[in-house]
Amino acid sequence: MHFGYTIVYVADVKATAAFYEKAFGFSVRFNADDWDYAELETGDTTLAFAALHMADVLGFQINAASPDAPAPGIELAFVTANVQEAYDTAVGAGSSEVTAPQQTAWGQTVSYVRDMNGVLVEICSPVGG
Repeated sequence: MHFGYTIVYVADVKATAAFYEKAFGFSVRFNADDWDYAELETGDTTLAFAALHMADVLGFQINAASPDAPAPGIELAFVTANVQEAYDTAVGAGSSEVTAPQQTAWGQTVSYVRDMNGVLVEICSPVGG
């Protein structure tokens, strides 16, 4: 078994995919014709977005993220060699600032933003690098 992908349920899949392209540099590699689902090209693990109503279609309920509420109990972590530049790009694209880049005791540079949906995103350097 391996970890294949993360799916985040959002109100507008197409707008979210476009936001992630602008804020984090990922490109769409697949989308359903109706934009109820899309996957981004992110490296080894796929990041996907599904329309909120898909939870009903699939037979379960979710608590959707909201930029006006506390962040949900999950974060997406994106690793980069230049955390400050990536952080600045994300904020310039409309991400909400949470924590500016800072050096940790274990040597990693870490920052946090929230995306347009209120999802917490960590932008960090590689661990040990």
